[in-house]
Amino acid sequence: MANETTRTQQSLRDRRLSVLRRTGIADKQNSRLSLEKPPPAFYWMIIIVASIVLLGLIMVLSSSSVTNLHSGSSAWSMFTKQLVWVGLGTLAGWMAYRQPYSVWKNGKLLGTVTVVIVALNAIVLFTGQFINGARAWLDIGPFRFQPSEFMKIALILFCANLISTRHRLVEIKGSVLLPLLIALGGTAGLCALQRDYGSAIIFAGIVLVLMYMSSMPLRQVAATSAGLFVVGILVLNYAQRASERLLAFLDLEANKATSGYQVYQALLSIANGGWSGTGVGSGTSKWGYVPLAYSDFIFAVIAEEMGIVGTVFVIGGFLLLVFLGIQIALAASDLHGAFIAGGISAWFGIQVVVNIGGVVGMMPMTGLTLPFLSYGGSSMIASLAAIGLLLNVARYAKK
Repeated sequence: MANETTRTQQSLRDRRLSVLRRTGIADKQNSRLSLEKPPPAFYWMIIIVASIVLLGLIMVLSSSSVTNLHSGSSAWSMFTKQLVWVGLGTLAGWMAYRQPYSVWKNGKLLGTVTVVIVALNAIVLFTGQFINGARAWLDIGPFRFQPSEFMKIALILFCANLISTRHRLVEIKGSVLLPLLIALGGTAGLCALQRDYGSAIIFAGIVLVLMYMSSMPLRQVAATSAGLFVVGILVLNYAQRASERLLAFLDLEANKATSGYQVYQALLSIANGGWSGTGVGSGTSKWGYVPLAYSDFIFAVIAEEMGIVGTVFVIGGFLLLVFLGIQIALAASDLHGAFIAGGISAWFGIQVVVNIGGVVGMMPMTGLTLPFLSYGGSSMIASLAAIGLLLNVARYAKK
């Protein structure tokens, strides 16, 4: 009797799989019936991101407690909010992981999401809040968020869908290059109008990386890069305040009391940490010497309080994260997943380089957050949602 029941169950399962395959549902939905274990990159990605997020929570508490007390609020105020955002980001990542990434091939769904996010970024230009020189935040009731963070995901999904469906036409400018340039101009242009030049750089970097990944003719990639460089020069000449702030790193000694003050103080904090660090909670940078120590300059706090160990952990962790993202892209089961993984890896890699490069005075300071570490809800939620997409691609990578 037991054997008959087992044979019946197997028969039902086989017939179900057969129907799914005939209708294409199993392939389109990355069938959840697979019992194979995810590749090692899947688990390493979770471990690395969880470790960086945990470090970020500790350092946000350390770097924000003094500022909170001076403002009359609880020393735990920013830490509590960051903890909530980590929870919301984890939920967003879980939803991005559970929903097969193939659904983003649906033009209507992707188009609707993209239009909504772009519209929110356009609304920011008129009703957004000015914070640290940029009008990039939108208030909806008691909530404040930065729409450009979510526009990064929308851009990656749009480009991945476009290139994967037209990869045989990459040499035809009107089929691939023109739509990519329109997407780049729209997203980076909105950020530039918001005076959020750091995000504009990220959008440009993502598109250039995806153009290179798509095997687009190098002359087109080079021409696009040259065009972006010229536009950047024009923006710097037009926006005097932005020019002073972005180019202060070229002569920090001369600008240490004005436009280069933040970076100069960050370097002093890093030097104060030395090899072993001052100890978590014992740094001096958060006592008002380094503005936004809990956000844009949190790397300086980590370097001061944790020394070379913390520095190596952060830089090494992000290097591994990007490396795993590249491996996931190479092993993806289809081009759509490969471009999603490649775009997300480019996003994190470029943003980390720009943030840390700015903090240590090697690149312009653009006001970008350090993913998973800096205080901020929009950045945390969008970054963890992107990790969910990356894990989604990794889960069904080629064995």
